Amino acid sequence: MTDQAPNVLIADKFEEAGVAGLSELGCRVYVDPDLGPDTLPAAIKATEASVLVVRSTKVPASVFEACLDLRCVIRAGAGYDNIDTAAAGKAGVPVCNTPGMNAVAVAELAMGHLITLDRRIGEQTIALRGGQWNKGEFAKARGLKGRTLLILGLGAIGVEMTKRAQAFGMNVWAQSRSLREDTARALGIRLIPYTREALYEALGQVDAVSVHVASTPDTKGLCDARFFAAMKPGSFFINTSRGDIVDEAAMVAAAKEKDIRVGVDVYQDQPTAKAVGWTTKIAEIPGAALTHHCGASTDQAQAAVAEEVVRVVRTLIETGTPLHIVNGASLTGTPGQPAGSR
Repeated sequence: MTDQAPNVLIADKFEEAGVAGLSELGCRVYVDPDLGPDTLPAAIKATEASVLVVRSTKVPASVFEACLDLRCVIRAGAGYDNIDTAAAGKAGVPVCNTPGMNAVAVAELAMGHLITLDRRIGEQTIALRGGQWNKGEFAKARGLKGRTLLILGLGAIGVEMTKRAQAFGMNVWAQSRSLREDTARALGIRLIPYTREALYEALGQVDAVSVHVASTPDTKGLCDARFFAAMKPGSFFINTSRGDIVDEAAMVAAAKEKDIRVGVDVYQDQPTAKAVGWTTKIAEIPGAALTHHCGASTDQAQAAVAEEVVRVVRTLIETGTPLHIVNGASLTGTPGQPAGSR
């Protein structure tokens, strides 16, 4: 090994196997799942951590301004919009993720939402718990076989969603910025041109939409009033990606006016705390299937993520550079010496 094993602070729940793996590398590991944006700087300094690992905990610019000894921040998952990557880059701190490790888990939940909307599982459960037997009402499911699903974003999660939808006999269409026609053919899907007009045309023809795009300036607000206006009445909309991709007011309106059935795992203003009183207008949609941003939260996925975090840190120790850097273009400083001070 070419470098000293760093102290690692894990500011979220994390698999014990991952903690053990980091310890085996020689790291001193500190775990505090109750940390938040305001308490992170003090914890990083107290533990002398140079590597920070988070899942949902926000890492704002103030962390990088206060903690000049940070060498790396690792998002234990694929998305990293909870981390101020620009501020990290300015401070010379690489931000890394663990791409693809939770793809199966998220696809499973998205497929669960699709089935739930079709068979109205949540509504039936509520009725039966309330002492109501209404088989006549709930025996009106359409069925998924032969229906058409449009997947937005065909990264690792979108590919896993494709496999599951096809296993149910669904036709799969996809729109993706990077997907090639030959790859689409190999996957047995119909590729939609990467334009808004092509998207709106497709929305009027499909029975369900599942969103799996990353949150970027191009995708924020993608699912807006025009998007929902283009959807076929009575079709299904599922979002397990990020809340800021959807105009929630437009979605609620479409659910009421066009009977769009909604399955959601992520929200625009969802809490950062692990347990807190909270409400959302989406919960007022009749028959909506709602979950707690838990798409990646399976034992299998978290074990895979933890293993990849260990691999990222091992590579940092062995080479001085971690794996899966997502803010390489903005890395203008060096750890402990922000850009402009060199």
